[in-house]
Amino acid sequence: MFGIRFMHKVDEFNVRFNGMKPIIDIERLFSDVLKGLFVRKKVTIQSLYQNKANGTPISMLTAYDYPTAVACSSHPVDITLVGDSLAQVCLGYPSTTHLSVAEMIHHTRAVARGTTHPLLIADMPFGSYHTGIEDALRNAVRMVQDGHVEGVKMEGGQELTEIVRHLSSVGIPVMAHVGLLPQRHIAMSGYKVQGRDRNGAKRILADALALQEAGAFSIVLEAIPKELGKYITEKLEIPTIGIGAGPHTDGQVLVWDDMMGTWNGHKAKFVRRFASAKHERDSGVEAYCEAVKSRSFPDENTESYSLDKNEWAQFLEDQKSQ
Repeated sequence: MFGIRFMHKVDEFNVRFNGMKPIIDIERLFSDVLKGLFVRKKVTIQSLYQNKANGTPISMLTAYDYPTAVACSSHPVDITLVGDSLAQVCLGYPSTTHLSVAEMIHHTRAVARGTTHPLLIADMPFGSYHTGIEDALRNAVRMVQDGHVEGVKMEGGQELTEIVRHLSSVGIPVMAHVGLLPQRHIAMSGYKVQGRDRNGAKRILADALALQEAGAFSIVLEAIPKELGKYITEKLEIPTIGIGAGPHTDGQVLVWDDMMGTWNGHKAKFVRRFASAKHERDSGVEAYCEAVKSRSFPDENTESYSLDKNEWAQFLEDQKSQ
């Protein structure tokens, strides 16, 4: 007789088969079954609307390459955003305005290869949609066809409604972005909180409502007072994603390097460090250099390959005869 004793956790699952080792690895079998039960469903625009209706927070995080995309896909990230912030955190540009469409597509293709369940959105680079509907459509189509993204994000207010309306009408999902607009940081005299007076708040609300009416499926609210973030979220039917907009938006987004603690630049008030990756990275580089300089790496016995002694002796003998 064989008996199965199932404890609360899979790692406590034991099998007895008359004292013999079972042919089937029951522990691994149940582990695979349990993992299968938690396969994440593909995030869609409809599921984001359901999240808003149910009050389930939406998680959005930036990714810039295959490894960061895989990390997002390995966890319950709902939306992966290939943000134009890659201009600064990956390419070393002083601002997002230097990023080209070609550079963005290079990164979106890498992220797409590592993306599974998250909805994949990418920023439209500065200048790729500002010169008219035709240019906006042409570049958005490139982002979808060549960059393999599922939707695009554009910064701006009511001046973008016709572009948003046109892209949405031809089947390209558009995520809007109001409040602080990093692509316009020079015109805004820096990266400042927006909507801090009633006129500014009215303007941002009007922008959000107009973009929703034009067909945007979601909207990012950046660097606005928490009261305004909550009010706009309650007024809109589409999901709001906050970044420095308080805790009452439908979702939150952070830049990967801000979240991981690898960015050396200014830390905004709304940024929370969820990891200390910079410390680990720097410690690793320092330890590696020290090991190389001291010749403790690679270890002769455990990190090196060997040649058969007889073969080596014959090799040396052959060299003498040459």
